[in-house]
Amino acid sequence: MKIILLKDVAGVGRRYEAKNVSDGYALNFLIPKKLAEVATPAALGRAERMKREEGALRREHEDLLLQNLAALGEARVEVQGKANEKGHLFASIHAEAIVRELKKQTGIDVLPEFLVIEKPVKEVGEHTIPVKVQDKVAHLKVVVKAVA
Repeated sequence: MKIILLKDVAGVGRRYEAKNVSDGYALNFLIPKKLAEVATPAALGRAERMKREEGALRREHEDLLLQNLAALGEARVEVQGKANEKGHLFASIHAEAIVRELKKQTGIDVLPEFLVIEKPVKEVGEHTIPVKVQDKVAHLKVVVKAVA
């Protein structure tokens, strides 16, 4: 069965791609969970349009971020998390949380995929996280503070 993915699905494909999958997988899993829809001609056209719009928005976002890269390198973001007495966090800090706090504290909007984090932040203290846009890199200071 030919479907259009509405969200990224591991092992199948990325958002707005048309894929051929087994009928049972599509009818019993992907479609009921709103991860995909049947690929009709109208749906294919809509998916192509959405894919183009998303690509244009991403390019626009990259251009704005390239302009703000110098400001991003000087930015300092404070994130709080529950930690034990040794400074280890109970829950790690992921890129989404850093991006949310960056937007709230500095007004700079960054997509999580631009942050280069090898592993989630799990310790209290100051961390330097590279932000890579195309071939340029800025380093963002993230300060993790413990909350009781």
